[in-house]
Amino acid sequence: MSRLAEYRKLELQLASQTAALENMKKDAGLQKEMEFETKLRKLLSEYGRSLPDVIALLDPQAGRRKGAAAPSRATRRPREVKVYKHPETGETVETKGGNHRLLKQWKLKHGAEKVETWRTK
Repeated sequence: MSRLAEYRKLELQLASQTAALENMKKDAGLQKEMEFETKLRKLLSEYGRSLPDVIALLDPQAGRRKGAAAPSRATRRPREVKVYKHPETGETVETKGGNHRLLKQWKLKHGAEKVETWRTK
């Protein structure tokens, strides 16, 4: 497509979007919403408040609803304790994660799959 044809196409799109914008400006419902927003923002600035302040005032439970905020660490299910017993030496390792020093050594020496078979709990 030539640059001139591309220009003409964009010009037509702009004209149609401008017409749609003008039609929306004439809509009484939109005008009322815009007036409400303007008055609300003026009132908020007059009292030194923000939108989250108003939401917290009108709906105190809003922040506690599911999906509204990230879950806190207190609600997380505790990790289960894993117990590994070395079959040759009889040594046991109890850990809640995989970051135990001796367990890492065993996994390096014998392989992670084999060490997982030593898990008793």
